Amino acid sequence: MDSDRSAAPESNRERIIAAAIRLLAEGGREAVSTRAVSAAAGVQAPVIYRLFGDKQGLLDAVAAHGFATHLGTKAGLEPTGDPVEDLRTGWDLNTEFGLANPALYTLMYAEPRPGTMPPAASAALEILGDHVRRIAEAGRLRIDEARATQLIHAVGGGTTLALIATPEDRRDLTVSRLAREAVITAITTDAPAPTPPGPAGAALALRALLPGTGVLTPGEHGLLTELLDRIARAE
Repeated sequence: MDSDRSAAPESNRERIIAAAIRLLAEGGREAVSTRAVSAAAGVQAPVIYRLFGDKQGLLDAVAAHGFATHLGTKAGLEPTGDPVEDLRTGWDLNTEFGLANPALYTLMYAEPRPGTMPPAASAALEILGDHVRRIAEAGRLRIDEARATQLIHAVGGGTTLALIATPEDRRDLTVSRLAREAVITAITTDAPAPTPPGPAGAALALRALLPGTGVLTPGEHGLLTELLDRIARAE
């Protein structure tokens, strides 16, 4: 009996992704050809096309698996009472993951597609946005959530990719810490004082809390969000 037909689709999927990850780690993106992956996974090439559509679909699945692994590392971390310190921890974990898995990280974050981004990077950005919202809710966000999230994502990812590209014996990890602190300084305020924050800080904090109110109609929510954004950008 043909082994491809007897194996469950999910089993084939897992074997193919595992084979692609091994090839990626050993030889980089160019090593992940359909022929090489099918041979390493012990399946026929049509199985890959049936499960993933094409090579890009396979690479997206590999990147998604990598992101899930990375997220699993973070899952055991309980949020503390200081969301800014939690941001530092998350930044460092991201750098460590990238340096430990350079080919996979590069696949996840350095595959530019004009007008869009890889699914794994989109998922990471969404989770990062949730974390930035915690900083806003604490009244410590200096700029609006969207810009803060984009800045962290761009600088954190770019710094890690730059370190990956640097020969290990010349790699200076203080660069990541300096970039991290520069971003934190740019997007956050000091711990809130007993007095209320300024109008921009108050607007950012209120905007972050809006989704949990549940008392506004969609129209009211949209109008208030627009007004708060205008106040937040005025300073």
